[in-house]
Amino acid sequence: MKIPLKYNLRSLWVRRVGTLMTAAGIGLTVAIVIVMMSMVSGLQSAFTETGQDNQLIVIRQGSLNEVNSYFARDAFQTIRFLPGIARDAQDEPLASPELIVVINWARMGGEKTNLVMRGIPLPVGLELRPEIRIVEGRSIQPGLREILVSRSVSRRFQDMQLGNTINVSRSDWKIVGIFDSDGSAYDSEIFAAMEDVAQAWRRTAMFTSVLLRASDAQAAQEIQKRVKDDQRINLQAVPQKEYFAGQTDTANSVQYLGTFIGFLMGIGACFAAMNMMYGTIMARVKEIATLRALGFRRHSILSSFMVEAILLTLLGGLLGCLMALPFEGWTTGTANLSTSGSFSEVLFKFRITPQILAFGLGFALMVGVLGGFLPSLRAARLRLIEALRD
Repeated sequence: MKIPLKYNLRSLWVRRVGTLMTAAGIGLTVAIVIVMMSMVSGLQSAFTETGQDNQLIVIRQGSLNEVNSYFARDAFQTIRFLPGIARDAQDEPLASPELIVVINWARMGGEKTNLVMRGIPLPVGLELRPEIRIVEGRSIQPGLREILVSRSVSRRFQDMQLGNTINVSRSDWKIVGIFDSDGSAYDSEIFAAMEDVAQAWRRTAMFTSVLLRASDAQAAQEIQKRVKDDQRINLQAVPQKEYFAGQTDTANSVQYLGTFIGFLMGIGACFAAMNMMYGTIMARVKEIATLRALGFRRHSILSSFMVEAILLTLLGGLLGCLMALPFEGWTTGTANLSTSGSFSEVLFKFRITPQILAFGLGFALMVGVLGGFLPSLRAARLRLIEALRD
């Protein structure tokens, strides 16, 4: 004979203060786990969802990213006329030689960090990045020391608002536009005209990378091979999506940290649920004795108390999901270490997906099973004579 589910629901309601306290504690744990996972998801997507099909990034051989890749400008003339590069309406190759520098700037809170400033030729530099949309102001014009900043940078850093002028590398730069790139890696960057950057930083003889578009997938593979085999230029061409997907070391570090924190908090939540269930059982000895006297078997009592523990933790899981939802779309940043040893700020948005919410509920269920089993077993093994004596 099974104990009806209504019994467990009434039991939780009668002890509603303790139920809510325990559920809130478990919910807080679940919320932290969900937020950590959403942070990792947002950071990974900032890299893995950046880039276009059939586009390649050309950097120096042996370099892992654009920050520490430098090569002579003469190499670009070899690259831009390779067979298979797509062309624009004016029959010009869709190839963008670029120069990246790192500037040190203060966040809204006052602490300073590094930001990537990318010099691009116009209009091809923006044409190859259709994910970038100017949402305020206008585009930059070469020769005027104008810059575009992302909406995320504008909100997070001092003086990075539309119309302001900032001073970097002994030059004044006016912010003429704010752009949004739908959470891609470009949300962490500032854009300026390439020659303006080259002159301000006195790097007129070099580029850091070339972004180009191949006419099709086959042409992209052939360009990769031609660049690799040309020993004169000592460069490599990497598919743009593959390049950004490889820049996720920071996301992996955050994921490991989040997993460790979630593991520790999961242990704490299990003990909290276990403690609550043990206390409940000790206060319900007469109920257990009555159930045994009415003919309910031990496995029915074990199942009933397990159901009660799972209901309690699932309630906590739902509360945790609700507590985590306000973080959806919240923008934050973390330091990303390049192979050159320099840190730069990576901005990204928290992404709470249905899969992450399902994981949070599964995490709560696991807490219920692990935290409720031993107390439920204790209730099932309670001897009838001891219960009646109490």
